[in-house]
Amino acid sequence: MQAIRCILVVIDPRLSENLALKRARLIASVSQSHLHLLVCDGKHDHGQYLANLRTELEGQGHAVATHQAWHDSLHQTIIAVQQAEGCGLVIKQHVADNPLKRALLTPDDWKLLRYCPCPVLMVKTEAPWTGGKVLAAVDVGNADIEHRTLHASIVNHGHEIASLAEGSLHVISAHPSAMLSAADPTFQLKETIEARYRAACKQFQADFDIPDSHLHIEEGPADALIPRVCHELKAVVTVIGTVARTGFSGALMGNTAEVILDVLESDVLVLKPDDMIDHLETLARR
Repeated sequence: MQAIRCILVVIDPRLSENLALKRARLIASVSQSHLHLLVCDGKHDHGQYLANLRTELEGQGHAVATHQAWHDSLHQTIIAVQQAEGCGLVIKQHVADNPLKRALLTPDDWKLLRYCPCPVLMVKTEAPWTGGKVLAAVDVGNADIEHRTLHASIVNHGHEIASLAEGSLHVISAHPSAMLSAADPTFQLKETIEARYRAACKQFQADFDIPDSHLHIEEGPADALIPRVCHELKAVVTVIGTVARTGFSGALMGNTAEVILDVLESDVLVLKPDDMIDHLETLARR
């Protein structure tokens, strides 16, 4: 997080409070990042509103630029500006769609998580990060190089946020139920499955000084366990990743990050592996 030079902050003038801007100020105060404020609207002029925000932020010592644009859709507008300005992080306040609309149309925030070629922080609460708990969600059952690299990035970002907020880092990984018919004897008993998952976490526990009490290895589906543990911990941020295989088409229907976005009671930082980012950047340039 501290290496990010420019943060794209999506501003919605219709909202009563700029929660995304609140988080951006916190991160920028530590990273000295440039703040690029964006209003996505092609119909109304928000120039004075943005100018007032810029004056306020510059008075607080931040480097700020403002932008109003519209490119066919919300997520396409955000991505176009992110690419043009070279922003390393997008911060947006998440407003959940109603269930009927979500059943008929893919939510804009889901599309942003799918297609944005850089990390996206969805801000959901007013809760201060200071002194809070950060939950990093990893799937250590997948041990290929793509997943291991993503796991390291997830835990590293969680550690940086916890350090920034002077809080604590917790890690969760959900494991499958035992199956007596499994070809691998490890997956025939719950105890041996859990032992394998804990062993897979030893390296980043050592790298980031994560005690066993902050490691949550539990049986069940990730989209149910992550929100439950987040609630129990009263976590302020959940860090999660999404992986695409070779030949990724752009559609990630049902991935965990999307499924849990509305139910998590914390802010959500979504990361992607490098090869997926490269692919999305290629799509964005077309």
